[in-house]
Amino acid sequence: MVIKRDGRKETFDRSKLMRGLLTATVKRNVHIDTLEALISGIESELRDRGVTEISSQDLGMMVLQRLVDVDKVAYVRFASVYRDFKDLDEFHEELRSLMQ
Repeated sequence: MVIKRDGRKETFDRSKLMRGLLTATVKRNVHIDTLEALISGIESELRDRGVTEISSQDLGMMVLQRLVDVDKVAYVRFASVYRDFKDLDEFHEELRSLMQ
């Protein structure tokens, strides 16, 4: 189960996560098999840890931790949604940390 920001619980939907990743990687040279493996890795980690519920923020962070190694532009695109930057300074700080 995924716990949304407003407290609602939704069943984990692999296809919904894939849509988000496809949006983040549009016009990037990222093969769909790479995204499938990324999602499978997250599912495996959660199963291995015995996690049955995860917040959408924690799930997003798990994606970002893997996506940064796949494509940095896709990382920034995905982060802009999941990190919910409040202003340009927060976005700029994320870019700065990514570049280091």
